[in-house]
Amino acid sequence: MCGIAGWVARADIGLADATAKAMADSIAHRGPDGDGLWFADAGGAGNERWRVGFGHRRLSIIDLAGGAQPMAAADGTTVIYNGEIYNYRELKGELEAAGAVFRTNSDTEVLLHGYRIWGDRFVERLAGMFTFALWDPIGVRLLLGRDRFGKKPLFLYRRDGLLAFASEIKAILALPGVARELDREALGLYFAFRYVPAPRTLFRGIVKLGAGQMLAWCKGRETVTTWYVPPDAHPRAEAPSADDPLPEFERLLDQAVTRRLIADVPLGAFLSGGLDSSTVVALMARRTGRPVATYSIGFSEERYSELPHANLVATTLGSEHHPVLFSTEELIDGLPDATRFRDAPVSEPADLPVYLLSRMAAKTVKVVLTGEGADEILAGYPKHAYERFVALYQAMVPGGLHDVLVEPVLRALPYGFRRIKTLAAALGERDFAARMLRWFGALSAEEQRALTGTPRPPYAVAGDDPANAALRRILFFDQSVWLPDNLLERGDRMTMGASLEARTPFLDHDLAAFASALPERWRLHGFTGKWILRRVAAKILPRSIIERPKSGFRMPVNEWFRGPMRGFVTDHLLGPDSAMRGFCRPARLEAVVDEHMRGRQNHEKLIWQLLALELFQRAYRLAG
Repeated sequence: MCGIAGWVARADIGLADATAKAMADSIAHRGPDGDGLWFADAGGAGNERWRVGFGHRRLSIIDLAGGAQPMAAADGTTVIYNGEIYNYRELKGELEAAGAVFRTNSDTEVLLHGYRIWGDRFVERLAGMFTFALWDPIGVRLLLGRDRFGKKPLFLYRRDGLLAFASEIKAILALPGVARELDREALGLYFAFRYVPAPRTLFRGIVKLGAGQMLAWCKGRETVTTWYVPPDAHPRAEAPSADDPLPEFERLLDQAVTRRLIADVPLGAFLSGGLDSSTVVALMARRTGRPVATYSIGFSEERYSELPHANLVATTLGSEHHPVLFSTEELIDGLPDATRFRDAPVSEPADLPVYLLSRMAAKTVKVVLTGEGADEILAGYPKHAYERFVALYQAMVPGGLHDVLVEPVLRALPYGFRRIKTLAAALGERDFAARMLRWFGALSAEEQRALTGTPRPPYAVAGDDPANAALRRILFFDQSVWLPDNLLERGDRMTMGASLEARTPFLDHDLAAFASALPERWRLHGFTGKWILRRVAAKILPRSIIERPKSGFRMPVNEWFRGPMRGFVTDHLLGPDSAMRGFCRPARLEAVVDEHMRGRQNHEKLIWQLLALELFQRAYRLAG
């Protein structure tokens, strides 16, 4: 796991080589174990002459002595990359059989020889998480690629004669001449999604390379291709031939965990006490044959704390357990660091516990496995069950009736009905894209206009294929938008901010493909999600964990906002220095805060969203 940064620019621009070092040094937290720089000239004369610069920061995980980057092949092909290729040993054997001569035992070298022997499609053979930059001096090509689900980030910046890239936005801001300007349309998307979906960012001119995409630059011309699309994008193909898919699912899940145990450094696991992380820890313990180092976080508010569940699993599995309590003070103190690491508003309160937990884990291990992705692959959220009833609800309740009768009732419901309001609002939303946002409790288009005074920008979301089943459509949205642009972005920034690598077995592409081919009942059995995982977990986990209702990783922010954080919230959102007064209609902003503080409505998600944006703007001072 590392940080990468670099550029290809026309030579007459005169971009100093020192810029590559400045870019890489700005993300030193991603790779404190080593650094490297590489430069090359290419092309002809005048406007056809180019200069390439690569900068790398290394977090040493595999082949500690021999895996330094940038890494070059004998023909001059050079690569920098961030991530792990879990099947690199198998690929190395194939490449050696094809004539490749390896000089290291690093997974990085597989990319070099894979490109030369298999061409651009080498990326399809990689099992892992990665972004990379590969320079081909023979073809005068720069190849930038990102893994299937977007576990590892890559940001891009273009201006005349220059293409720059980096693992984090702050490295691009280290380039001379990059203006810190706000993208107003992206701001509108932030209010709609609670995060900014690819390819936009809040920084004008800085974009994301999408998950499963590859960019090929050749002599100033670019092409972007999508080389992977999550399998739930399409109607289900034939079911697996076996009558009972449990043995194969269990084999693939065990393989996914085993793949992610490859490391030359200590590793452990985040343990929430829920089904997903508990299953991962159980399989790790089975494979390693020794106690797994586990890390859990909780709150003094007992109804929100998962520590008792995590302690039960840790005791059952005999893990070396490290629990920690998280306080309001630590949340406030940690927000500036989390904002700086994310280069974006901290869109979910859970970012802070992940960061704090990562800092604790990094004292004893360099790698952790997590349960992230199980809900999005195996249908673990309540919305996955209820989405199947949208057509029925809308047939029974015409759009006009919903608007004039149901919506006013929802708005009048008091403080404790947040989830019911979200459910009814989503069921009544006719537009697929808008409904995907409502399931997460986001503002409706009308509420957004009332708050900001501007209409919601036009947008399209993945998964809007009426020919596909309702469950597969919503899962595809989760896999292609919610995961890469929010949950996985959070996981990457908060763990790498502590120089810790996180691995996600449930997002193994072989496991995801198998799950997608299953009949619906094996993922969603009535109203019970992750059914097949529960069947497997029944062999290795306490019954209370398997039967525990889905709760999500929630923090008591609504109580904190009305209690110990009340002054912090009102000062930041309503005080004289508030940027939100410029982004929102002041009267509506004041009403939102007042309704929450008086207990009339639960606006915890919106207030967090506004507070995160406020702290981001104070940190970066974007113009426009």
